Formats: sequence, structure tokens, C-alpha cells
Amino acid sequence: MTTFPDSKHMAISDAQQSDATNPERALDQVLASVAGLAPVVAQRGPEVERERRLPADLVRALKSARIYGMSLPRRYGGLGLDAPSALRVGSALARLDGSVGWNAMVGQVGSLLPFLASRELCEEIFGDRRDHILAGSSQPAGTAERVQGGWRVTGLWPFASGCQDAEWIGGTCVMTEGGSPIPAPDGPGPVTRAFFVPAGHWEIQDTWHVLGLRGTGSHHVGLRDVFVPDRNFFEFPFGTSFAVDPIFSMVPEFAAFSLSAVAVGIAEGAVADLVELARSGVRQQRMAVPLRETERFREGLGRLGAELMAARALLDRQAADRWRDAERGAARDMARVAEAQQAAAWIVSACVRVAEGCFELAGSRAVYESSPLQRRMRDLRVAAQHAVVHQRNYVAAGDAMLSRPA
Repeated sequence: MTTFPDSKHMAISDAQQSDATNPERALDQVLASVAGLAPVVAQRGPEVERERRLPADLVRALKSARIYGMSLPRRYGGLGLDAPSALRVGSALARLDGSVGWNAMVGQVGSLLPFLASRELCEEIFGDRRDHILAGSSQPAGTAERVQGGWRVTGLWPFASGCQDAEWIGGTCVMTEGGSPIPAPDGPGPVTRAFFVPAGHWEIQDTWHVLGLRGTGSHHVGLRDVFVPDRNFFEFPFGTSFAVDPIFSMVPEFAAFSLSAVAVGIAEGAVADLVELARSGVRQQRMAVPLRETERFREGLGRLGAELMAARALLDRQAADRWRDAERGAARDMARVAEAQQAAAWIVSACVRVAEGCFELAGSRAVYESSPLQRRMRDLRVAAQHAVVHQRNYVAAGDAMLSRPA
């Protein structure tokens, strides 16, 4: 079996990590580590699909490359990359493999969430100043009953990507007292809160038998009457962080952009796969010239390239704008959150169209499991089902547009 590069050749040194005056250097080091993974990830793709999870040595390599701690503050052992830089890394990983990019994205965003809970929880998780993998589910599929000092939690949560490699796993609960839901003070429905507890408390159910993103291991995870202290709970995704770093003021937007970055990376990989196929000189049945010489192929490729450039440009512009807002300490604005999710919904839909267009242009060769194009298309189709990029998010965006002054 082919193995990943030795972690000592991939790890970012303490000196590089502590060079706070040169964030570009840290980004370059991470991107170089990602590039070093490329040939081996390509060879291990069938294994990722078959086993429905990332190989353990790849997870170790991602840790050594500091993928999970890219956006964490340096005082907690992270690299402190700005949001646009972290998104570049997310796309680069997704170009290699959709499942790799997805789980790296989940782990990176997940690492930010304990900062919405308490300083004590963050010290417990990140006290050793190392990268740790966090997974979980945002669906309110559990209940938390109030008890002295905390809550007793029971539930079964779906879509916990990367749970088999996680050190901490989280879920979202309906909060109850005396067996009844606690009413939300600001509107209809009960209070819901998210939480994290160590992975050892959780039961993983083998449920991830799916169309795409098969390697993410997004199984159901369950708890049965587990005590969770108050300090481990937080409001998701609009909780307030005790840390003042800019990234924590844009968690909902960053989550949407991170998923978008994965989609763009997968679509970029699909276009690269199609170009490589065309350059091989392949000729379709009943064609007098190679595929690359036909006008239909060149026109189709050009159109797909334009749509992909538009998706990338929108992602980069939105991420840069929101990061500037975060750096200047702008107050939370739900209209900006709606705009970010509006952009993410369009970006992911555009990437689906790009991958499907690449699949179609490639002809019958793309239908085989050996073709990366069919996997890119499947991965994007599943990514597009995520609630963060669901088409219903256009409703909130439309409301925000209607409420703007004329």
C-alpha cells in the first residue's frame, strides 16, 4: 500500500508557526504540504470510497500539516490564518479529493465552535496547543434535561462527518426542564443549544451508505443519558465568543464559505480531469478528429470555465468583504449572513452544473467507476443537499433585499 509522506517532512515548525509577522509564509507552508499529498491521495481514492472513511495515515498527515488548526488563534496553538487564506486551503484539498476536502472543512470549522461555549472548554480541548479533530451534527436531534450543574443528554444525530477520527463530538439539543421543552424567549419553538463532549462517550452507528462524499464517514452518532456540564453548551451558529479574534464574529458566514470553497475545489478538479482527458487524444465514437479538436467540446469547455470563474470570483469577493467587516469589528448583521448563504447556494449550484457538464462532455468514459468525473459529480450532488446551501436560503436573502432602503 502506498503511504503518505512522513509527518516530520510535512509538519509546520514551531518557528514558522510563531512567525506572526509573516502569515503568508504559514499559508505557503500549508499549501506546500497539501501539494505534497496530491499523488498519494490520488492513488488512495478507491480505498477512501471503499472504506467510507479517510485512511488513518492521511488523517495524521492532515494534522501534521496543521489543517484542523488553520484558523485557530496562535495563543491556542493555531496558525491564525485569515478566512480568505483558509478557504484557499480548503479548495486545494477538495481538488485532490472531495471527501478529504469535506472532512478537513468540517474539522476546521468545528474547531472554532468551542470558542462560542467557554474559555474552560477551550482550555480542556486545546490546552496542549495542538490540533484536535472535532465533529458533530447541527440538527436538533437530541434532548438535554436540566440537572444540577448541567444537563443529561440523550439523542441520535445524523451526518457527523469524520466522527470515527474525532476526539470531540457535538450535537444540538432541545433544552428541557421537568420533561418539557424550555420556551425560547424571542420567538416560537423551544430553546436549542449545541454542545461538545469527548468522543469516548459516543456510539457510532454505521449508516453512511450514500451516493457521494462516501469517504467522509458521516454516520449517525448517539448518546444515552450522558451528563454534560453547562460550560460545554453554546448557541449555534449565532453564539458570542469569549475570544475577540475576527474569525469568531463571522462563524455562520465562514461555515457557508467553507462549504463553498470545497465545492469550488471539486469543480476545479472536474475541469482539470476533463482537460487531461482531452489532452490524451481520446476520440469519441464516430468522430473523425480527437475530442479536443471538436468545436462542441471547445465551446462547452469554455462555457464551463466561465461558470467556474464566476463561482470562484463570487466566493473570493464575499469572503474578502466579510473578513474586512470582521477585522473592523462590525456588529453582527443578519442581512450579511443571508447574503453569505445566498452566495453559497449559488456557488454550489454552479459547481454542480460544472461537474455535470464535464461528465457530459467526457462521453461514455465518464460512466465507469475508474473515472474521477463521475465521483466529482456524485460528491457535488451530495454537498449541494447540505442545509447551509439549500435553495430555501434564497428566501432570507430576498427578504433582506426587500428591507434595504430604496
